[in-house]
Amino acid sequence: MRLHELHPAPGSRRKKNRVGRGIGSGLGKTAGRGHKGQKARSGGGVRRGFEGGQMPLIRRIPKRGFTNIFARKPVAIINVGDLERFDDGTVVTPELLAEAGLVKQARNGVKLLGEGQISKKLTVKIQAASSQAIAKIEAAGGKVEVM
Repeated sequence: MRLHELHPAPGSRRKKNRVGRGIGSGLGKTAGRGHKGQKARSGGGVRRGFEGGQMPLIRRIPKRGFTNIFARKPVAIINVGDLERFDDGTVVTPELLAEAGLVKQARNGVKLLGEGQISKKLTVKIQAASSQAIAKIEAAGGKVEVM
């Protein structure tokens, strides 16, 4: 196979519809826009949610509550199964997890969840952990220290 022999699969690519190019094309004259009216004009059409002057639905329904953008602190998440890559007796810290590429940023800490299995004895020093994750690590002979 050579570069000049490469072609897309038959029927996978379709030609662009060129509108307003004569009556024989099937989309000439009004170019599929019909006759006159707001939607026939260039730049015409109504904005999203506009209901012809009627009070729009988004303004008719009652609004309640708010979202506190300062309350949520996103934590990096890691599963028990991901710790299987470390050697027996390793002390796993957020810095080590970042070094291994398991978490990108651990600004607000790392939380350990119980997905997966582990067979190695590890000491995990972490900000938060689920009870299932703690149980799995302790069953393998390791321990979890919540900082």
